[in-house]
Amino acid sequence: MSDTEQPQLYLITPPELELSHFPTDLSRVLDAVEVACIRLSLASRDEDLILRAADCVREVAHRFDVALVIDTHVVLAQRLGLDGVHLTDGARSVRMARKELGPDAIVGAFCQQSRHEGITAGEVGADYVSFGPVGDTTLGDGSKAEIDLFTWWSEMIEVPVVAEGGLTEDLLRRLAPVTDFVGIGEEIWRKDNPVEALQALTRALAG
Repeated sequence: MSDTEQPQLYLITPPELELSHFPTDLSRVLDAVEVACIRLSLASRDEDLILRAADCVREVAHRFDVALVIDTHVVLAQRLGLDGVHLTDGARSVRMARKELGPDAIVGAFCQQSRHEGITAGEVGADYVSFGPVGDTTLGDGSKAEIDLFTWWSEMIEVPVVAEGGLTEDLLRRLAPVTDFVGIGEEIWRKDNPVEALQALTRALAG
């Protein structure tokens, strides 16, 4: 991306949703801040719960004309008429997902901190690659995607890149020139006022 462009917001749902109020919270966020894409990222593997959550989130997302992808579940993405899928196993499932969902679907790949995995994912058809975590998080083994990875990627690779995981205002200021999207999730949903939290992070992106 060019140094003059501000990264777009890629919103990640919390791992557990209270369907009684999350659609309202999401609507408030989307009404206040421009978001490019939402990812339904649930910890549960209960298909009924995932289906109900997807229905609720899709209704809000499409009302605001925001794309909605789902973690991992290629079949559910197809069945529910979602905009695509976010794969969590690097490049391994990209070709299969592209074949199943067709050329117009969004297929993204989380590649942890692996430059090689990211390049491979792009070569076999990923629309974007995400790296992370960038900051401190309880997930994973403590490894982080360093700023240098995003700097290199932005200079050498055309496939859009997402920075996610443990983002702070300071990290966002440093990432702004070298990433296309920032994946914001628990950074705002853990707060009492997700809108204010996201607006603060957005200001940091703008410098």
